[in-house]
Amino acid sequence: MIEANPLKYFVARNFFLVLALLQWTIATAIFFTYPPTLKNQYAALIFFTLGSLLFVAYLIIKEKIKRVAIGKKKIVVINGGKKQKVEWSEVRSLKIVPFFNLYRLKIKGKKKDIYFFPSKNINPAYGLLGEDTSKMGELLKKVNAN
Repeated sequence: MIEANPLKYFVARNFFLVLALLQWTIATAIFFTYPPTLKNQYAALIFFTLGSLLFVAYLIIKEKIKRVAIGKKKIVVINGGKKQKVEWSEVRSLKIVPFFNLYRLKIKGKKKDIYFFPSKNINPAYGLLGEDTSKMGELLKKVNAN
């Protein structure tokens, strides 16, 4: 089985959380180190609000991005310690999302899409759409052709 790149998974999943924590740290530093003027309080409020928006983005994205291992007969979705096995007959669609270097997987009977990264980078074709030339991409082409 070919597993998606775990480094990209962890970076993409936690990127907005790190930015939110950074914004909240800046807001706290402004609030406690500078004199309580109206300008400083507004600056701290802006950083706190921006951090809150980034945290909401993190909560949305962390539910959609999963780690995936792909084999000839099945797909394994790794969600924390749980592994969900999906047969290829249960897959409704599997497409590359343009510009983001990831795949979108739709499973029959499930409302939510699953997004995952390929095993290696997707080479851009004409700067717009991508083509996966990794082992995972070759396997997906073979499976989709059948």
